[in-house]
Amino acid sequence: MIPIPYLTFHGNCAEALAEYARIFGTEPANVMSVADAPEEVRASLPEASPQAVMHAALKVGDGWIYASDDIMGGSPEMAGCSIIVALPDAAQARAAFDELATGGQIHMDFSETFWSAGFGTLTDRFGTRWMIDVEAPEQEG
Repeated sequence: MIPIPYLTFHGNCAEALAEYARIFGTEPANVMSVADAPEEVRASLPEASPQAVMHAALKVGDGWIYASDDIMGGSPEMAGCSIIVALPDAAQARAAFDELATGGQIHMDFSETFWSAGFGTLTDRFGTRWMIDVEAPEQEG
């Protein structure tokens, strides 16, 4: 069993996932919009924009990020949860951190720590909270 975070955006889900795919060098997300839904589903969502994302899946490394726009309305802004991504080396981790920080808010600047060659936290311009880390070296037993 692998837990998968599910992010809810306020009209910019497709843009956010395209940015994440670019930053992490992954394939574009598989996106299903309201317009892709069957007519009876679209009819039940008269306020939803046809371009709104009903569901999307983005593969990042060995994990996934699922997401959608808030097509029903009323979802609060994202808070209290972060996505952590550990990258193979400090240069890659720093580059991802810097890209995600553009237009966002840094909470802990990316730097070496006692547990990692590089770690930092931020909220990106889409409201997603991130922890960017460097993978721990393999331990010899």
